[in-house]
Amino acid sequence: MKQNKYDNNDFFKSYGEMPRSVEGLNAAGEWYVLREMLPDFKGRNVLDLGCGYGWHCIYAKAQGAENVTGVDLSEKMIARAKENSKGLTIDYKQLAIEDMDFEPEKFDIVISSLAFHYIKDLEVVFRKINRVLKKGGTFVFSMEHPVFTSRAEQDWFTDKNGNRLHWPIDNYQDEGKRQARFLGHQVIKYHRTLETIINTTIASDFCIQQISEPKPSDDFLKNYPEMKDEMRRPIFIIIAAIKK
Repeated sequence: MKQNKYDNNDFFKSYGEMPRSVEGLNAAGEWYVLREMLPDFKGRNVLDLGCGYGWHCIYAKAQGAENVTGVDLSEKMIARAKENSKGLTIDYKQLAIEDMDFEPEKFDIVISSLAFHYIKDLEVVFRKINRVLKKGGTFVFSMEHPVFTSRAEQDWFTDKNGNRLHWPIDNYQDEGKRQARFLGHQVIKYHRTLETIINTTIASDFCIQQISEPKPSDDFLKNYPEMKDEMRRPIFIIIAAIKK
């Protein structure tokens, strides 16, 4: 299913008020980990799937990437990415990730941040990514952690005073569609077990190099103390792999 919630005016407005939208990568709690898992961009051809505001495209270009392509289904996201990237030669394409059809072995690096939990058929997409990567190319992606996606509610259990007691996990082995609530709107996400995510990566002819379940850094928590409960459960998983 190819959702385009970000072209809904209310949803896009709410997304634009999130710290990572306003302040960029440094306001993303997982960025300090993701950054260390990325390869050297100098002279490389880079593809960013689900590029959003273009922050990762801009970073790749700043690190010396030769060519950068950003793909996103949302017209509003592409427009904002172009605005944020003024003066930089970045090729943005309004396109669903599932519909990408680039020439084989076009890219040295493929990255994707927090998009794949919206994808119904992950294996098809991963095989397309393998096809467009050069041999030995790098594939780095983040997505919502299975601990976070197992329940559609995606919320804490609280006491009668609203104090957070624990993060519940249920129906973990029941993979598939979840009608989740995000930014005040119903969105469709897809829950997969950790086993499925890892084995889908391997089955798509990638060699996994590193896996991370990032937690906020001390510096991040100083700037965003309201995020302290992110230390109690993983919200994201990041995987770095290379094409065989």
